[in-house]
Amino acid sequence: MITLLSRLFLKKSGGTPTRGALASLCAVLGIGLNLLLFVIKYIAGLMSGSIAITADAFNNLSDTGSSVISLLGFHLAGKKPDKGHPFGHGRVEYITGFIVSVLILLMGIELGRSAIAKIFSPEPVEMGLLMIGILCVSILIKLYMFFYNRSVGKKIDSAALRTVARDSLTDVAATGTVLLAALVTDITGLQVDGYCGVLVALFILYTGFTSARDTLNPLLGQAPAPELIKRIEEITREGGVIVGIHDLVVHDYGPGRRMISLHAEVRADGDLLALHDAIDLCEHRLEEELLCNAVIHMDPIATDDAHVSEMRTRVEGLVKGLCPDAAIHDFRMVTGPTHTNLIFDAVFPSDIEQTPARLKGQIEDLVRENCENCFAAVTIDTDYV
Repeated sequence: MITLLSRLFLKKSGGTPTRGALASLCAVLGIGLNLLLFVIKYIAGLMSGSIAITADAFNNLSDTGSSVISLLGFHLAGKKPDKGHPFGHGRVEYITGFIVSVLILLMGIELGRSAIAKIFSPEPVEMGLLMIGILCVSILIKLYMFFYNRSVGKKIDSAALRTVARDSLTDVAATGTVLLAALVTDITGLQVDGYCGVLVALFILYTGFTSARDTLNPLLGQAPAPELIKRIEEITREGGVIVGIHDLVVHDYGPGRRMISLHAEVRADGDLLALHDAIDLCEHRLEEELLCNAVIHMDPIATDDAHVSEMRTRVEGLVKGLCPDAAIHDFRMVTGPTHTNLIFDAVFPSDIEQTPARLKGQIEDLVRENCENCFAAVTIDTDYV
């Protein structure tokens, strides 16, 4: 249906639908389907007296509100950068996703309270083929919503649509639980409606929690995905001009609005203009393939000095003795009449317990004790990826 609606409403001009247009179409379709499900389930809940079906109906109503907020979020996130927001408004998508998560959590809490009350004060539930048919149709619709939201979410890299897809799959499980309760009550006469209502509420709460986590992490500055880091390393190392990278930082300002900065190690004896041209080409590759703004700082290093390479390896071993995940870069040796200064940066994971001052002191002591007539001029860095 998404493909058909896209052809009917988004390709009249012959162009390819934009990311915002596809997301908005998914949101509008979600509003319509969730409203339909709310109406038929609410009527079924009133007719049968089932708190589980009524809870499931209001879950669909909350999904309708979520789709409205998502639609607004996609519209605001698609606004062009302006003077006050030079990096665009892409993070609005994360903010609206978090609002949706909060609404889901509130709905789960309220429905859980109603279900618990039904456990202590059970009422007879009347089920029939019509009610069971409504629940089966609801499951099929939600399965369809899961597949199209997941498909479009992957296509346009939308955390919001992936959250909606996950919520739809949770709804399938919740409605399946309600259907199971209806069948158990119809066959055995046992009043399990309230207990199944609690299960539905728990499904809703779990979805709200995971959705809130997934939308808050980008806002708080989560580390970039390992796949992205690997691709950045592959692009920068192609051609053999850049022999290593460090100080990689990825800033996420919303889907399709990344800024990447890194330091690229190049041969110190290379032609400066040729190296600069290669760095420019690498920046363009990153921008084209990863849809980002890329800034690369060039660090010349000695690659053909055996003594420097041997000393670098020794010092790196000392640093890794403090932390196996540590690394060094920008290694230089300045030799004087009485001693040699080893100048380098040491990179440690962000969750290491020691303070930078403590690590600096430990490295200076290790170099002084293990490298004859050498002193360390070390800068402590943090690994942001």
